[in-house]
Amino acid sequence: MTETTTSKNLVAATADAIPAEPKTPSVAPSLTYSDESDDQDEPVRIDRNRGRRASTRLIAQNARDIQRITGETTAEFVGRCCGGGCCLMGSGRSALECEQVATPDNDAYRALGLHVSEIPVLLTKVTEMPEKTVSFTPIIPSRGGLPSPTDSAISLGSDRGDSVRNSSPLRSDRLGHVNTAVQPPRFVQPHPPFHVYPARIHAARELTRDGAEKRTYHFDLDITDYPDEETDFKVGGAIGVTAPNCQSVVDDVLDALMVPRFQRDKPVLMKTTKGRWPTVWGDDKPRELVTTRRDLLTWCSDLQSFPPTKPLLRVLAEHASADNEKKILMFLCSAQGQGAFCDLRTGPHITVAQLLHAFPSSQPPLDELLSSLQPLMPRFYSLSNDPHESYQLRDQKQHRLIEIAVTVHETNDWQKGSRTGVGSGYFERQARQFIKLQQSGDKTPEMYIPMFKGLMANPLAKQFNADGPMLLIGAGVGIAPFRGFVQRRLKQANCANKVWVLQGIRDSLVDEIYSGEWGVHEDEVKRVVQSRRGEGKYVQEEVRNQADLVWYIINAIDGRVFVCGSSKGMGEGVEEALVDVAISKGNLEREEAKNYWQLKKDAGQYIAETW
Repeated sequence: MTETTTSKNLVAATADAIPAEPKTPSVAPSLTYSDESDDQDEPVRIDRNRGRRASTRLIAQNARDIQRITGETTAEFVGRCCGGGCCLMGSGRSALECEQVATPDNDAYRALGLHVSEIPVLLTKVTEMPEKTVSFTPIIPSRGGLPSPTDSAISLGSDRGDSVRNSSPLRSDRLGHVNTAVQPPRFVQPHPPFHVYPARIHAARELTRDGAEKRTYHFDLDITDYPDEETDFKVGGAIGVTAPNCQSVVDDVLDALMVPRFQRDKPVLMKTTKGRWPTVWGDDKPRELVTTRRDLLTWCSDLQSFPPTKPLLRVLAEHASADNEKKILMFLCSAQGQGAFCDLRTGPHITVAQLLHAFPSSQPPLDELLSSLQPLMPRFYSLSNDPHESYQLRDQKQHRLIEIAVTVHETNDWQKGSRTGVGSGYFERQARQFIKLQQSGDKTPEMYIPMFKGLMANPLAKQFNADGPMLLIGAGVGIAPFRGFVQRRLKQANCANKVWVLQGIRDSLVDEIYSGEWGVHEDEVKRVVQSRRGEGKYVQEEVRNQADLVWYIINAIDGRVFVCGSSKGMGEGVEEALVDVAISKGNLEREEAKNYWQLKKDAGQYIAETW
């Protein structure tokens, strides 16, 4: 039986259960406040009188045994690996002569949790030194006695003439000057033909309150002078943000590398032999750019988001002057140290600064370090407003605004206890500084967010241009892009009863975002579900409670169900709840119900944007 035939049979089988769209919006199902719920988190009851279970026997001692037992192919097996190749080779330590090695006596090393006390005398399969792709050359002052501008983005290699003659968007960069305290150098180009635009912060505020588990900030960004392009900002669109590394982190790395302060902001000619770096898009080719060491660490290399790699550890080992530090680093780069390296990679992300503090005798040249670091990638954020409707008056002029919401991501840190992510931490610093300046009397602080029009848009935007009923399901900051949709939909009187929102939060007193900002009829279309207060429900439980509404919408003409938020927990739970709705309302078996939602997804009626 073909897939098409199966799909037709499935639709036919559920035809009687599919309600027709009512002639008027008023007869559509409304948000009910049912006390019934299927609590999927019901506590497990332990039978204290249960007899002891049988003893267990060790049947697997290594990764190869696990592969044999599970029947995985090598490709599937490697797919679960951390990337270091440790799963496919044995350590062989039991047959090797080992020596005691003193571990570095500092907090940064102890926080790594390596627990390496003895190391084999003979190490095999040690990672080779990575290719050096970056180098610095002192700049000879020009005839006027001044160095070249540091924001040049022209490649000066053998194709120098071509790059100047061609109608490239980089042609004017030799003449312009960029304040790299506000935006990245011109060569940090997001994607042709766009350059990063410093959008002035029109307003910033914290959406959550004290006691919230995660802090969320709202920003109004002024895009009045954004360069005109063929495509426009739209509801559900996204912007890219080239967030820099925190200056204290950059200074910490420069201090650990013993880079003299007079060199940090001094213009230098940087040459690369291949790759796209220091940008993230474009051609893979050699480059020669005038820049500074600080700008490269601030805007071009990620210092905290990626787990350490063997090439990076190998560079540190090569330049470690302390014998014990060199041995430990070389051990991590060897076949015998694969297990320890795997533990290092799969734990909390370790910053470059922590590695330098953990092995203080290693002070590699900055160009060698940059050759082995990951590029600093832009972050993308969905718009939370309708950019066609958002304007403000300032300086007796009308300013066009876009709005975004950013939740601060935090993780453990060896030095401060916790640290924020590159992007969310940058937004929080900007918001707090903006609010502080306003509180001190500066009503219009001049602060900026380096952004560009996103290459991608929220999938919701593509499917939103329809007149059918919509159910928007989200949790946390995932609810932000829904705000613009609802504001736009509720402005149309004929659609006032065709959009519904199920919002999952922990505690409405501290972390409900955008309460009262959805437009008219908010109380009629929005249902807030709290997991830490009141009934203690999750949004997926409310999906089951609203089964009539869900089934009506997904089977109506142009009906849409949108899900936005974290894939773990919320996303998976909502998907299961939707399957349960199809089972109960459509009289389907579980596999048929899963197939049903897959068909709706293929037809663009069920759209899930989770991360």
